[in-house]
Amino acid sequence: MIQVKSEQQIVQQGLEVLFANMKPSEVTRFWAACQLGSGNYLSVKDDLFEQESVDSLFTKILDYQESKAAE
Repeated sequence: MIQVKSEQQIVQQGLEVLFANMKPSEVTRFWAACQLGSGNYLSVKDDLFEQESVDSLFTKILDYQESKAAE
């Protein structure tokens, strides 16, 4: 059976790739340059961070900072 990803799943996957390879400020600038902010941010935010908690985001921030410090 073929599984077709939803638009939101594709956006989530794309953002994960961007955040894995770019600084958060660069992702934000890229997003603005592509005019991707023209939707309902609150809806997108809820979808993007649905599986996240403050602790999980904090851990990801620390991991990101450590990876950049190691470069």
